Amino acid sequence: MSRHRLPIAPIAPIAAIVILAGTMVAPRALESLEARIRSEARSRRADRVLVEKQAHRLTLWRDGKALATFRIALGRQPSGDKVCKGDRKTPEGLFTIDHHVRDSGFHRALHVSYPDADHRGAARRHGCDPGGEIMIHGIKNGLGWLGRFHRMIDWTDGCMAVTDREIEEIYAAVPNGTPVDIRP
Repeated sequence: MSRHRLPIAPIAPIAAIVILAGTMVAPRALESLEARIRSEARSRRADRVLVEKQAHRLTLWRDGKALATFRIALGRQPSGDKVCKGDRKTPEGLFTIDHHVRDSGFHRALHVSYPDADHRGAARRHGCDPGGEIMIHGIKNGLGWLGRFHRMIDWTDGCMAVTDREIEEIYAAVPNGTPVDIRP
């Protein structure tokens, strides 16, 4: 009796589809999950957001204690401070969350108060527009199934991106006016 081995190559695409399908959640289940996350997050309001670019880490803080930590994707040119719109850098400095964007093109989003006076001055000296659409957001609408795989590369134009499930938690836990400290 001879044994036949299936070649690995044809199985790999099928395995990838099964893995990706396992990360997808039915809309009804996602709504239930979102409601539970919002409820839990309300009891865990952050009073500070710390972003550490080199570590690709965003941490929510309350009363000097870390509430939650998230791995993030950044602008495609993550090193250095943002100066001009289109430079694909994530800004550095002290900002605030100035408003929530429920119907974002990236699931949900929290708008960061960039540019501040220093960044506007730096852009003026470079003869460019500083931009201003810097946000903490989820994954581009329609691509939420990517989940944590979106973090394999820095892909934003300067924003900080997390998974859709994570932005639900952050969205609920971070009120407008919360300080955001973005460090190199």
